[in-house]
Amino acid sequence: MPEMLVEMEQEDVDIPSRRVLITGATGLLGRAVFKEFNENNWNAVGCGYRRAQPRFEQINLLDSIAVHDIIHEFQPHVIVHCAAERRPDVVESQPDAASQLNVAASGNLAKEAAGVGAFLIYISTDYVFDGTSPPYKETDVPNPLNLYGKTKLEGEKAVLENNEGAAVLRIPVLYGEVERLEESAVTVMFDKVQFSNKSANMDHWQQRFPTNVKDVATVCRQLAEKRMLDPSVKGTFHWSGNEQMTKYEMACAIADAFNLPSSHLRPITDCPVVGALRPRNAQLDCSKLEMLGIGQRTPFRAGIKESLWPFLVDKRWRQTVFH
Repeated sequence: MPEMLVEMEQEDVDIPSRRVLITGATGLLGRAVFKEFNENNWNAVGCGYRRAQPRFEQINLLDSIAVHDIIHEFQPHVIVHCAAERRPDVVESQPDAASQLNVAASGNLAKEAAGVGAFLIYISTDYVFDGTSPPYKETDVPNPLNLYGKTKLEGEKAVLENNEGAAVLRIPVLYGEVERLEESAVTVMFDKVQFSNKSANMDHWQQRFPTNVKDVATVCRQLAEKRMLDPSVKGTFHWSGNEQMTKYEMACAIADAFNLPSSHLRPITDCPVVGALRPRNAQLDCSKLEMLGIGQRTPFRAGIKESLWPFLVDKRWRQTVFH
């Protein structure tokens, strides 16, 4: 009997044999992806750059030697490439830097992944579509309206040219457990929702499908695990939440989730004129992944409550919920 105990203890400390490397692991999506693999018997290594903490490797993805070295040292079976410049207005103002990261670094990563036989998942976006004829299947012709969508589409091409076994995973607007409200285009609205003494204009034109990063992380792991058993799992895939909402509707749902008033929120139905052009409705058809038995969807109300309660200013609410 004692021998068996020793064996079980030994099993506990075994490093899992399946290795995954996650870029952008300090970001909103990357943190969730790292956690999902780490908690499901994968040996996960995360890379970050500006925000790299002790638990993540600091790698500049534009440094091809550093990228080569970490991939050859760690020999991952899977690489999930979450790192990107994802802010459309920043891409427009710094096009060269954005193209370096979204295109050049992605192509190089794909080449290095092919060199060690790793399965690369490149995270892309619904913004590769112009939003005029939804829903969009993986086979539909992309037509990005802004430079962000263009750089991500070029990144897709660079990845698939350099690594024919890679996967592209297109996803829409993300939210989740943010470190700062500005980390997500969904959570950033929370201050406007909470400060009901001041009326706030909210876009009610663009149709969005807010998607929880935990769900995307699960999809990445399921895709990786399916690929380990079946080499035909490659190419382009779509994943998305299925609740269609404008920013105004999201703001109202957030207010409702926290029993806050929403009468100060003003829906603006005109097409936005400032900043990068945005697609009206780039809904992604996710049936390809669903047919593979892959997917997870957290209802928006539940997911947004979990993500935002730490940022609630009114402490009375916490007492009603937690005491």
